Amino acid sequence: MAKTDSTPSTQEEPEADAPAAPLSTAPAEDTGQAVPGSFGGVRQPGALGLLAWSGREALGWVRWTWRQLTSMRVALILLFLLSLATVPGSLVPQTSVDAVKAEAWRDKHETLAPLYDKLGLFHVYSSVWFSAIYILLFVSLIGCIVPRTWKFVGQLRGRPPGAPRNLTRMPAHATWHTDAAPEQVLAAAHRLLKGRRFRTERGEDAVAAEKGFLREAGNLLFHVALIVMLVAFASGQLWKSEGGKLVVEGDGFSNTLTQYDDFKSGALFDADDLDKFHFDLDSFSGSYERTGPQKGTPRDYAAHVTYGNGADGEPRKATIKVNEPLETDRSKVYLIGHGYAPMVSVRDGQGTLVFRGPVPSLPLDSNVTETSVLKVPAYKDKDGKESDLGFKGNFVPTLDLKTGMMLSQFPALDNPRLVLTAYRGNLGVDAGAPQNVYQLDVSRMKQFTDEDGKKFAQILKVGDTMKLPDGAGELHFDGIKQWATFQISQKPGNELALSGAVAALIGLAGSLFIQRRRVWVRAVAGEDGRTVVELAGLGRSESARLPEELASLAGALQPDAPPAAPAGADTDPEAPAEPSEGARA
Repeated sequence: MAKTDSTPSTQEEPEADAPAAPLSTAPAEDTGQAVPGSFGGVRQPGALGLLAWSGREALGWVRWTWRQLTSMRVALILLFLLSLATVPGSLVPQTSVDAVKAEAWRDKHETLAPLYDKLGLFHVYSSVWFSAIYILLFVSLIGCIVPRTWKFVGQLRGRPPGAPRNLTRMPAHATWHTDAAPEQVLAAAHRLLKGRRFRTERGEDAVAAEKGFLREAGNLLFHVALIVMLVAFASGQLWKSEGGKLVVEGDGFSNTLTQYDDFKSGALFDADDLDKFHFDLDSFSGSYERTGPQKGTPRDYAAHVTYGNGADGEPRKATIKVNEPLETDRSKVYLIGHGYAPMVSVRDGQGTLVFRGPVPSLPLDSNVTETSVLKVPAYKDKDGKESDLGFKGNFVPTLDLKTGMMLSQFPALDNPRLVLTAYRGNLGVDAGAPQNVYQLDVSRMKQFTDEDGKKFAQILKVGDTMKLPDGAGELHFDGIKQWATFQISQKPGNELALSGAVAALIGLAGSLFIQRRRVWVRAVAGEDGRTVVELAGLGRSESARLPEELASLAGALQPDAPPAAPAGADTDPEAPAEPSEGARA
């Protein structure tokens, strides 16, 4: 009797029908936690595993963000947002453009003003959100251009691809037989394509040619020009300076900060950056339409000046007109306004001359009805008592009393009158607070009255004298001068912006109208012993002129490869082969 082993087995034998486990030579991976949707992959246990996974995750998010930012879709979105962001700058008064108008808007809209201040709508172009869009667009364009530039350089260094096996499958193709040898046909095709500025590559049985690389160059030029314009606009805002000055005939202006009536500049502007020049307003001339529906419309404004560059610059004569500024080095002087300045002399109660000069008046309407203000501090009455004297009223270039209104009927000096009333008291010029020279604060002053107790006022023509009540002094209307307001602007990025705009138009035209295409010419010996010439073209972009261009190439090639008429066919050997569109069976 045989002895059996009753020792239990420690490993079960696999069943015969069980599938074999797949074999792998890869090392066994450490167990880890997979994080769905992450860039870091599997997170290994422990602090080091968490640190490595966090680094991979952060790097993945950076790469994803950069790819999104530099995509053309995001660049177009940012460009749209930038154009949308300029809308509030056009609708809401900007502090940098007109601070007075912006303050008036705040006073009128007390509810919206605090919200607009928080959103930066009164200074849109220097706000944080506008700058963020601007900078992101700048980075996006650079991120788009750099890889495309390297790719384009690689395309320029590459050679045209070889001819496909079946040229008849190309969108446009032509085929004919010739008695010329294949080498002769290929040499003629190579010369022809070279002469038409194709980049060519000679193969064993075909010539490959490519043209239209300026299309991509135009596209790159357009994007580079956008960056140039962004840089120009940014530099213009950072280093710009702009100010206004009212100059009366016979007076002048020197380009220093203290000479400006109002001045604003960019964040990086320095006073030493101002151009050194000066000018004197010799005279001002203006003409107006006298009749018709456009009566009173200005026809010509001209400021005749004498200017010089630097302290010792040679004096030169010039005429500044609307849209015809005076250009000096980096600055431009624009004529932006015109008005009249009555010339007056004021004597106090002691007979002492306390003021003599022009009183620039600000226009109130299109017919140049002006408001006039004159302040005379440190005035003495007939008893020697000191106080301040103030005059307020209107200057009317053309007065017509038949209308019953103290308004000018025409902007020229046809019947000029000066209407004034006088005040005595405290002007507040010693209070330390700045005052507007064109406004008179009468809160601490008392108006003169006549003998009947009525408020004192008088209409003066040139040569008249206003005698103040109680022997308080007099004002004499000496004459009339004209004044002009000028805007002196210095923006360093203007020429660069213009160059960028021109380059953008050239690049856009190139990318729209230049078509990139490839042409192949194959010449091989046919079964009948004649040479089979195949000509085909492929447009890399939509090009409706490709068949016409291929027909022109076929016609130019056939003098060196004339078509051979098939046996028994009556064919004109001079007729060029016509290319067909679509595959030929």
